[in-house]
Amino acid sequence: MIKKLLIANRGEIAVRIIRACAEAGITSVAIYTDTDRHALHVHKADEAYNIGPQTVAGYLNAHRIVNLAVATHCDALHPGYGFLSENPLLAEICKRRGVRYVGPNAAVIRKMGDKIEARSAMQAAGIPVVPGSEGSLVDLDEALKLAEEIGYPVMLKATAGGGGRGIRRCNSSLELTRNYQRVISEASKAFGSGDIFLEKCIDRPRHIEVQILADQFDNVVHLFERDCSIQRRHQKLIEIAPSPQLSEEQRQWLGETAVRAARAVKYVNAGTVEFLLDKDGQFYFMEMNTRLQVEHTVTEAITGIDIVREQIRIADGLALTYRQQDIQRRGYAMELRINAEDPKNDFLPSFGRITRYFAPGGPGVRTDAAIYTGYPIPPDYDSMCAKLTVWALNWEDLLNRTCRALQDTGVYGVKTTIPYYMEILKVDSFRSATFDTGFVEDHPELTEYKTSRPTRELSAAITAALSAHLGL
Repeated sequence: MIKKLLIANRGEIAVRIIRACAEAGITSVAIYTDTDRHALHVHKADEAYNIGPQTVAGYLNAHRIVNLAVATHCDALHPGYGFLSENPLLAEICKRRGVRYVGPNAAVIRKMGDKIEARSAMQAAGIPVVPGSEGSLVDLDEALKLAEEIGYPVMLKATAGGGGRGIRRCNSSLELTRNYQRVISEASKAFGSGDIFLEKCIDRPRHIEVQILADQFDNVVHLFERDCSIQRRHQKLIEIAPSPQLSEEQRQWLGETAVRAARAVKYVNAGTVEFLLDKDGQFYFMEMNTRLQVEHTVTEAITGIDIVREQIRIADGLALTYRQQDIQRRGYAMELRINAEDPKNDFLPSFGRITRYFAPGGPGVRTDAAIYTGYPIPPDYDSMCAKLTVWALNWEDLLNRTCRALQDTGVYGVKTTIPYYMEILKVDSFRSATFDTGFVEDHPELTEYKTSRPTRELSAAITAALSAHLGL
């Protein structure tokens, strides 16, 4: 049995995994760079080890991290999301050193991380994919010829891409010519490979994904779907489970198809199968994420299943706790990624010290965060500082409860996306659940909200000034 687990990550996801370990009686081991010396995950873990001064590279050194796991007598390693979570090398080294990797094996990570191989595997399983190139593009001439055949607009994508990076929409041959080398350059820098492919652009789709769990005994289940259509520049902002835009027939087809996709590649552990839904009601496979997703919290909220705990059980060689018929959904849940960004200034990152922090509470409200009063948000990492997950029995109650929870949340000292989300919740198309991936671009006015200093923050400032003046 797994008794000690190293978390190869930082921030809120490291804290999330530490909590799962604590509930399972597993000793948690955190790693941190010099920059993260005062990070919350360092204080929460049972043990914590410094991995040096390199802010990002430290979390990307697979050999050093696994060596540390071995040296500290860890049975297992959880990669979280981001950093090395979809790097097959980490899984390979873990296997070689006798450390259980909490995720799928290296061969599956490599196959599904290559968009061309993933497309081929899904086609072989009879799952619809977006029309596009059969392999990586040879040159611009091939791209131009194929684009003419399938019709504009088209998407240029990094073959080894993910996370919304290395993607460019091209509406004409001129744009395709202009973007071709740019995408190759972006792909090379972000993923270490300049291979790219071309797909038909599904105009204004809904982005729907399905959470799956699979064990080594060929048991595979789905935990229903999430709607990730509210996004900016291919980066998700709000995730909802289940999708309020689907019929029960569509929901059933998606779940069964996601299970079939997992079986087709002999998938083991937690994963997410992502689809695009076009205006005609046709679903297309987009990609499979071979890791825990940021938005797993909304699935946990509607099913009551601890996905991280199930991941650890699967890595421990145990069978799934649940059969498909045991899994029921109840109500709706919404996750909002609270980023340290200024929506009024083109979402420019707003790093600095958290002067005051209030987490919301009440029925159906969950906060996953790695911030606290006095914590300095470093400029070296992703701008997400917290995740707010809200559950309610129906869609209307969810909207109202989410609005209340946002009002209860206080993050001071940096600008955040909280007021921007308050504006989204007022939009008719969002409230009526008729939105698609073009929502953010359709509503540039949402960044023009009025700002006013909160009464309690102003009161605190006045009190502090008076105390200083009176020498109290």
